[in-house]
Amino acid sequence: MGIANPCCAHRGASGLAPENTMAAMKKALSFPFVEWIELDVQLSKDGVPVVIHDDTVDRTTDRKGRVADFTAAELQAMDAGSRFSPAFRGEPVPTLEQVLEFTAGKCRLNIELKTYGGRYPGIEAAVVGMLRRHGRTLDTVITSFDPLALRRVKEADGAIRTGLIIDAAPPGLEQALARIGATFLSIGWNRLKEDRMESFCRAGLTVMAWTVDRKYAMRKIAAMGEDIIICTNYPDRFGELREERRRRWFGN
Repeated sequence: MGIANPCCAHRGASGLAPENTMAAMKKALSFPFVEWIELDVQLSKDGVPVVIHDDTVDRTTDRKGRVADFTAAELQAMDAGSRFSPAFRGEPVPTLEQVLEFTAGKCRLNIELKTYGGRYPGIEAAVVGMLRRHGRTLDTVITSFDPLALRRVKEADGAIRTGLIIDAAPPGLEQALARIGATFLSIGWNRLKEDRMESFCRAGLTVMAWTVDRKYAMRKIAAMGEDIIICTNYPDRFGELREERRRRWFGN
């Protein structure tokens, strides 16, 4: 059975190209059905929003150290591609601005703020300001594990949509999101159950399931509702299931 859910490329198409790089963004958008790209944002030493997941550069680049100890120019001089494959040697750590410019008019963005307990003071205002300058406030959701960061986003611009990231489904989750003004829920896929989906829908939440890389899991999520956004490192696998659905309905 195929699927018809919206697809989100996690850190770009990070199963096919180095995560959170422009190469991963370009690969994601080579699939016409990718409606969303999820990416991670931190602040450089000079206060520039940059796209990288870890708080250090050790795992994904040819350097070592904390992201916050490098300027944006220094981060862009790093090799963030070779650890994935020699074919991507020299791929830099991109700025958020580069991603905004490249994806404009092509997809929606789920920007995760990698800040906990105020690790990056001012990150919320910096990202909101950049979204405003690029006209991307309406097709972007800002997400975080940190509810306080989401509150600060709302204080900076009450119209920007926010979402909580969580790998659990505790009782009262819907009410907790309502208290912080979040209408988007990014949840570990194996935490989703049909009865909870019904409750999330009643609460008016948009639900994104992460990180859904195996086809059986994609089918399981799709069976709970075609409105659930499937966030995956492998949009090619999602596309194969989508093609199965097309063939089932329309033939070859």
